[in-house]
Amino acid sequence: VQLQASGGGLVQAGGSLRLTCAASGNIFRINAMGWYRQAPGLQRELVATITSGSSTNYADSVKGRFTISRDNAKNTVYLQMNSLKPEDAAVYYCNAEIYSSFGDYMRQKDNDYWGQGTLVTVSS
Repeated sequence: VQLQASGGGLVQAGGSLRLTCAASGNIFRINAMGWYRQAPGLQRELVATITSGSSTNYADSVKGRFTISRDNAKNTVYLQMNSLKPEDAAVYYCNAEIYSSFGDYMRQKDNDYWGQGTLVTVSS
């Protein structure tokens, strides 16, 4: 299983970016998906998560500005980031809890996968 993240880049404060993360490989079903970020010198932190039923959860710092969504048919999760601030600058990582087989699903045994990270830079 691989997660391929894309969409990062340089944007001015107040601007927008859309991150995409596509999962591929031996996938039976995907449980929760999410985005995390890590700024230099800081720990990785949760940005947003979305369940298989599309229930969402956001860090307080991004509520009202970021929107997480998913396309189950494409095994893809998105993060729409609006009104970006310099403090949003970080490497963004996608995460997915994946059942690789029907057997794993029946046993509720999912595995945690991470994408390679995509850099978001916000200029003031």
